[in-house]
Amino acid sequence: MSDGDDLGFGALKDKQRSLRSGFPEPLGLRVHRALSWYGRSTQSMDDNDIRFILLWVAFNAAYAQDMGGPDAGGERSAFRTFFEALVSLDRSNRIYNVVWKRFPNEIRVLLNNRFVFAPFWSHQNGATGSVDWAAALAASQKIIASAMAQQDTGRLLSIVFDRLYVLRNQIVHGGATWNSSINRSQVRDGAAVLASLLPVFIDIMMDNPEYDWGRPFYPVVENVVEASNG
Repeated sequence: MSDGDDLGFGALKDKQRSLRSGFPEPLGLRVHRALSWYGRSTQSMDDNDIRFILLWVAFNAAYAQDMGGPDAGGERSAFRTFFEALVSLDRSNRIYNVVWKRFPNEIRVLLNNRFVFAPFWSHQNGATGSVDWAAALAASQKIIASAMAQQDTGRLLSIVFDRLYVLRNQIVHGGATWNSSINRSQVRDGAAVLASLLPVFIDIMMDNPEYDWGRPFYPVVENVVEASNG
């Protein structure tokens, strides 16, 4: 079973098989790909680095849009759009329960951690205008406090995943050592939060095939041998 919402990979895969004939092609591809990576992550429970990477790939498969190139701002905008759709379609408040009831402490710790706050690393790398990262973090905490006070799930998810995106970059771009003792808490908690939310995200998508989840940026392309002009 998964960490979140008692949605195990097997149950999700069975549901996908029973419903996929009625899915629009883009949704079918998204769900198929996301489930493949999510299923593999359940085989790496003893390695949080690998588990986090696999879960992030599964998340990417579920939501990613063509943003016209590598653009962190575009990525954050895609996050917000995806989360707003999920929360609005979550009729049983399952995302709410994960965020506010299952992982409130882990999420608070993650959001207070400077090591997953992008301006902190910009400052460490000497980027222009990044000297006062602490003030930026304090301002972010006010936004987080407002979202928490209003129990604004979509807004809080956007902030949480912005932090997880920094962690993703650190690991995937070789900025961390495998199984390092330095960043254990954020990797462990990040993997746990992803493992709880992702199956709920996929399940909501399958329950709402009429919603336009967008065309995957890398569609399936059949191998076609082009005829020679000469």
